[in-house]
Amino acid sequence: MFKTLLTTAVAVLVLAACGDAETDTAAAPAAVSVDDAGERFVKLALALGVHDPDYVDAYQGPEEWRTAATAAAAPLDDVRAGAEALAADLATVEAPADAADEARLALLRKNVDAMIARAGIVAGDALPFDDETRLLYDVVVPRRDLASFDPAVARVEALFPGDGPLEARVDAFRSSLQIPLDKLDAVMDAAIAECRARTVARYDLPETERFRMEFVTEQPWSGYNWYQGDYESLIQINTDFPPEITRAVDLGCHEGYPGHHVWNLFVERDLVKGRNWIEYTIVPLFSPSGLIAEGSANYGIELAFPGDEKTQFERDTLYPLAGLDPALADKRAALEAASDDLALALLQIDRDYLDGVLSAEDAIPLVQKYGVMSPDRAAQHLSFVDAYRGYVVNYSIGRDIVRAHVERKSGGDPAARWEVFETMLTTPNFASRLME
Repeated sequence: MFKTLLTTAVAVLVLAACGDAETDTAAAPAAVSVDDAGERFVKLALALGVHDPDYVDAYQGPEEWRTAATAAAAPLDDVRAGAEALAADLATVEAPADAADEARLALLRKNVDAMIARAGIVAGDALPFDDETRLLYDVVVPRRDLASFDPAVARVEALFPGDGPLEARVDAFRSSLQIPLDKLDAVMDAAIAECRARTVARYDLPETERFRMEFVTEQPWSGYNWYQGDYESLIQINTDFPPEITRAVDLGCHEGYPGHHVWNLFVERDLVKGRNWIEYTIVPLFSPSGLIAEGSANYGIELAFPGDEKTQFERDTLYPLAGLDPALADKRAALEAASDDLALALLQIDRDYLDGVLSAEDAIPLVQKYGVMSPDRAAQHLSFVDAYRGYVVNYSIGRDIVRAHVERKSGGDPAARWEVFETMLTTPNFASRLME
């Protein structure tokens, strides 16, 4: 009985996502509707999520679809074949005249291609790093020799002269600015409140939007936004390494306002409820949307706190709340600025590590040097790379792409930046489109 029911559930899922091949050969194929393709994409994404627990980042569609996907547990090969069939059907759809509908179709095609690639990775396909990031995130990291980043390391060295390894001196300074755990709640509340105040001054957010915050441990990330639907987020902060004072605003903007929380509620309000685009009820982590999500969340920090406003707020409000010396705020800001160029260096190391050019033993000293971090932090960095692979490109490369797009479209006008940013968040977008 169980086997019969399970087989039936698999058949229903595959037929819903792929169509009935026997019927299709007996009659002329019907024109593919983008709405129907969007529904097929959601069901296939849920089916892939059974094999890849990290794939579905958020879901707010019909609960019975998720229940059916879990119960069916369709074989990975069937899910991949379904995605390939959907890609073939989408290739026959003519680009709509309406710009928004055309952008929707273009992103749906890229999301399906990314799904096929991710299913292959889960099945054991060995994709080179550059192929993985191109297929999943629509971007390839420019290649540079690590030695070209030595001047950036020297700028950090100039801030922390002394004996012994540079990363040890920098780590001691950073550790001195960790938020005491008994003050973490108050500091994070104040940071998020300021991030939100600066965002609502520019945007009319849904009246019922809200978030919950939790502190967790034993995670490879420092913070995470779990979007719950109905304009609510759960924001988790990892305290394995107590956040530095400067991370409070970063996390408040990135995970909250105007970052992930705002992007998700805009998508729900404008695309799911406003346009009834069913594919936006699911957020596939390993997709071109991942670059937009992380890039916009990181750029959102400087959008909300332009110039030295972040340092001023930290010095005047957060340092005293945390019981830390406000006189150190400028030096911490200088460290952040001096080490910003090193994000691309880490991506060179990550690529060689995932491509097997570097072992973990070889990679960790390089991460220490070019990330200017302790052995423990370097090991945590590699654990994130192990877990999320090429997803690491989305933070720095994504931020740079989003920043360039916003600056180009806004002409550098502060008010226009927020308008361009909102349009970007509420329009189907991917890296190559933003770079056009």
